Amino acid sequence: MTLLNTTLKWLLQRRVPRIEAMMARPGEMQQRVFQQLISKGRHTHWGQQHRYDSIRSVRDFQERVPVSSYEDLFPYIERTMKGEQKLLWPSRIHWFSKSSGTTNARSKFIPISQESLDESHFKGGKDMMALYIANRPESKAFEGKGLSIGGSLHENPYSQHGFAGDVSAVVMKNLPSWAQYIRTPAIEVALMDKWEAKIDRMAEITSRENVTSILGVPTWALVLLEKVLALTGKQNILEVWPNFEVFIHGAVAFQPYRELFANEVFPSANINYLEIYNASEGFFAIQDDLKRVGEMLLMLDYGIFYEFVPIEEADKPFPKALTIEEVELNKNYALVISTNGGLWRYRIGDTVRFTSCYPFRLRVSGRTKHFINAFGEEVIIENAETAITRACEATGATVSDYTAGPVYMGSGTNGCHEWIIEFSSEPDNFAAFCTTLDQTLRHVNSDYDAKRYNDMVLQPPIVHAVPRGTFYEWMKTRGKLGGQHKVPRLSNSREYLDDILGRLTTFS
Repeated sequence: MTLLNTTLKWLLQRRVPRIEAMMARPGEMQQRVFQQLISKGRHTHWGQQHRYDSIRSVRDFQERVPVSSYEDLFPYIERTMKGEQKLLWPSRIHWFSKSSGTTNARSKFIPISQESLDESHFKGGKDMMALYIANRPESKAFEGKGLSIGGSLHENPYSQHGFAGDVSAVVMKNLPSWAQYIRTPAIEVALMDKWEAKIDRMAEITSRENVTSILGVPTWALVLLEKVLALTGKQNILEVWPNFEVFIHGAVAFQPYRELFANEVFPSANINYLEIYNASEGFFAIQDDLKRVGEMLLMLDYGIFYEFVPIEEADKPFPKALTIEEVELNKNYALVISTNGGLWRYRIGDTVRFTSCYPFRLRVSGRTKHFINAFGEEVIIENAETAITRACEATGATVSDYTAGPVYMGSGTNGCHEWIIEFSSEPDNFAAFCTTLDQTLRHVNSDYDAKRYNDMVLQPPIVHAVPRGTFYEWMKTRGKLGGQHKVPRLSNSREYLDDILGRLTTFS
């Protein structure tokens, strides 16, 4: 075992007592973060507008400051991008994370302060590896390189000062030299602007490296890994990287991809999978126990104050909002955050569901705007992921991407759901796949089941199996290739369905 591996593991293990203290005193930790944020916020234009100098409690804060969408904060963000400072956060802002999101075609620019880099993104990255080492103390991850799939950076579109880009690119650009040393590829390749050229170059470089870990979005990781296999002529990635041991994934649900990775990409029971929950706005949660698949520990000392809004209150400017010690298990909440980057009571667009308290672990259950509810069925992403997974298990299939939406009722015809699915391994019985998909949705969602009863409102779903590469080509036509862009899973309109189906002949 190398000295570097031994030293880094020893340093990371020293972080665990702090994490354990956070787990033991969640309310106290969040109260401390809240007070620090309010104290800093008093010295901003926003804080003066909302009289932060007289806020003494969380209740004062919730009564005085409305929940904000990106559109609500954008005038302040735009002025910051044009050079004004101390509008939302007192320290200087010259980095902006660009995100198209999946609910709005317009780019979003999230301000990133030095505090949010140091106390959230970097801290989360170190804790991520600390918790992995705690689960696998025999790890040799640092004897090789960590492959990270990032985005790109551009000049600030509003000013000559500062930069904007995918959060992964902002983080990579600011990494200390020791962190750059243990990752691959080199920063100038990782931040290349042209996605397809970058993937080709990354495959060429990393295929010759001793890669022991990957950090990335499953969908885009698959694109890179297929390039590596095509380049090397190998059957699976472990033939290229025999010392590989952990895939760290986030941004999209891993459940539909788990079998594909376990059986085809990394065909070994010794490979570990660790889930994280991070975004442009901050680093939120980490899987602290590898045996608890899909559950992540909410990190409460990253300079982010959390509020949890019941779904039925999610669109109100002053909703009933719960603090960490007030949440209940197995209920869906819209996530609202206040951050050390100057986002105040910001509606991030995700929904979460807690699976344990003390410590507080959660699952990301969906998006507040990504659902199908054209007929009162309230199908959320978590329902869809479960149905896809069970249909795959029943028919030996693996799914690489999918999207779904409604078919509206017509004159004398009932509605239904329509799915477009790209398989990496075809089901042995397509009809059985469709039936299992439908039956599982009925089992996990009583509203969908009620609408499906005797086909009174909803008929069985229409399912299209499309050629491999369809979603990649579709995202390419939309200018949305890259790690920060995700295929929208569910939509309450036919926008995505009609666009993909209308282009199918050009993709084949």
